[in-house]
Amino acid sequence: MQLNVDVLLLPIAIMATYGFMMLAMVGAFLVQRKTGQSGWIDAIWSISTAVSAVFLLLAAARAEGGLSGRHMLALGMILIWGIRLSAHIAARTQGAGDDPRYRALREGWGAMADRRMFVFLQVQAFFAMPLALAVAAAGSRPGLPLDMQDFSAVTVFVAGLLGAAIADRQLAAYRRQGRGKVCDRGLWRYSRHPNYFFEWLSWCAWPIMAFAPFTHPFGLFALVAPVLMYWLLVHASGIPPLEAHMVRSRGQAFVDYQRRTSAFFPAPPRQ
Repeated sequence: MQLNVDVLLLPIAIMATYGFMMLAMVGAFLVQRKTGQSGWIDAIWSISTAVSAVFLLLAAARAEGGLSGRHMLALGMILIWGIRLSAHIAARTQGAGDDPRYRALREGWGAMADRRMFVFLQVQAFFAMPLALAVAAAGSRPGLPLDMQDFSAVTVFVAGLLGAAIADRQLAAYRRQGRGKVCDRGLWRYSRHPNYFFEWLSWCAWPIMAFAPFTHPFGLFALVAPVLMYWLLVHASGIPPLEAHMVRSRGQAFVDYQRRTSAFFPAPPRQ
């Protein structure tokens, strides 16, 4: 069945979803100002992005004539992603200090910190929209019932979810044990940011689920998800500010770790 997109329903849904994301990041800005803990920003962004994807999925399903098994599968996957990530960040933030990445930004912005932080969070709201649309594109692929393509997507998604959770637990355990300045055990022996790598891997599931270029050209939009997430994690708000903080706080120990360990994609340590 070809995607039957109503000329008004989806554009209205996209605009409404973008409005929701903008308001959510206004809320994140206010929470950050009240608590002094920037980690709440990422927790709010994660769950809000998942809710936005659900809203667009439901709008797409209505335009197509009702919820299919693939819509429901995509809905469940993105909710699991959003709840797990936001809960993890919230637990890490509660009782902790300010996120060093955001703290460095505020220090660099000086007297303009509040205004520039507000704009920065609205940019994050904008970047959430292609991710939410990628999920909707995947869930809208025509053809019933669920097939091996869906199974492959779920496999990649679960691998990414479990890998990120394992990396987070290994880092937390290492910190509790107080073994040293830099965690280089488990998955962290093969990548300096295995949690980021597996987070990116989970977003590779959506173009797999969506791929049907001849019957579902909208599905090609799902390729935006892993490309955008890679850029955000590796070149924008992920690795660069975090590693700048680690060099300042861990010194030569982290510099040595950088020399022998891959930044993103897991690989054997360099001698």
